[in-house]
Amino acid sequence: MTRVLNKLSDRKVKTENRPGRHADGGGLYLEIKPSGSRAWLFMWKVSGKRTAMGLGAYPAVSLAGARDKATDYRRIVVAGGNPLLESKTEAVPTFGEVADKLLGSKKQEWRNAKHRDQWYYTLSRRRDDEGDLIKEGYCLDLIGKPVDQITTEDVHSVLSPIWTDRAETASRLRGRIEHVLAYAKTRGWFIGENPALWRGHLSTLLPKRKKLQRGRHAAMPYPDVPAFTVGLQNRTAMSARALEFTILTGARSGEVYGARWPEIDLDKEVWTVSANRMKAGREHRVPLSGRAVEILRELYAVRMSDDGFVFPGQKIAEPLSSNAMDALLQERMKLPQYTVHGFRSSFKDWATDETHHQREIIEAALAHVIGDEAERAYRRTDALEKRRRLMADWASYLDGSASNVVAFTSRSATA
Repeated sequence: MTRVLNKLSDRKVKTENRPGRHADGGGLYLEIKPSGSRAWLFMWKVSGKRTAMGLGAYPAVSLAGARDKATDYRRIVVAGGNPLLESKTEAVPTFGEVADKLLGSKKQEWRNAKHRDQWYYTLSRRRDDEGDLIKEGYCLDLIGKPVDQITTEDVHSVLSPIWTDRAETASRLRGRIEHVLAYAKTRGWFIGENPALWRGHLSTLLPKRKKLQRGRHAAMPYPDVPAFTVGLQNRTAMSARALEFTILTGARSGEVYGARWPEIDLDKEVWTVSANRMKAGREHRVPLSGRAVEILRELYAVRMSDDGFVFPGQKIAEPLSSNAMDALLQERMKLPQYTVHGFRSSFKDWATDETHHQREIIEAALAHVIGDEAERAYRRTDALEKRRRLMADWASYLDGSASNVVAFTSRSATA
């Protein structure tokens, strides 16, 4: 091995674009592919035969980090050992462990926990807010397997049962598996071609997926909603309280899951959602009807802390699971044809068909952006009191005190 070390600089590593191997000295090389991707190699000779091993991709593994690894491996070579065999003795994380690490690294990318949990629940088991197992994850055969042992056949066996019947889910799952394995590769836990790649790989084993037909979120007809909320009131689960509150306020589920007590003013009967939690990126004040306040006062009486989540989950200091309301609606109440988000449409249909409230007030209640930038600039208030009257009318409709409530006859009303 050459005695000249540290030939490369941070700037050189970052800006060099010539494909090939660029020596840092002491057996350490930066390998640049024609595609522009960069990875570290450590090379040494045993009985005149050159051997190479990957140390991870750049910039996931920095120049300093690669040098530290190379130093350790040079000591092994000098001592007569084999760095490749020595590295194999280190515990390789399982697919599930790598997935957890990936989720941790992507935490700042997601606006709310729902996006994170969509990844989690496709990769593992799914439980409701009462802790009961309601659905097995798709990757149970991969979760406990060392990530460097996962093969194309493993990935294919996970995807093939759902590839046709649940095409959109299967496609997202494939992408997430690919992402987990790519993360493992950059950390040096996986070497070789990613077995979850689509183009030129799984595309030769699975049929081409049909083009997605995207539609609106399935909404319960608004005449059925009043009796449905009665069914919710007969349930004790936290998810039932959260779902009723979601319906009463017309809020998005992510806003409800993330609600904390400092956002709630029970005296003024207002819930203020900060801009960073809103889809439109603007603060949103939600007027609370009498029933919404009643739900909050019941929960406030048993709260664990004044800054905690309004709808807490089973784990301390964590909110209700972001699939809890959908699980309640679709699996426990046996209404798989509807979605939680669809209740916003139910509310809008009722307000449009059955009331004389202005369209702008209805849209504002749903936190929709109304008008162009100039029009919004001249709108100085959020029409809170007008929206308060609208939400009070909605609550009256739901509790049956309004005259135009239609009976809900589905067998799920008492499920």
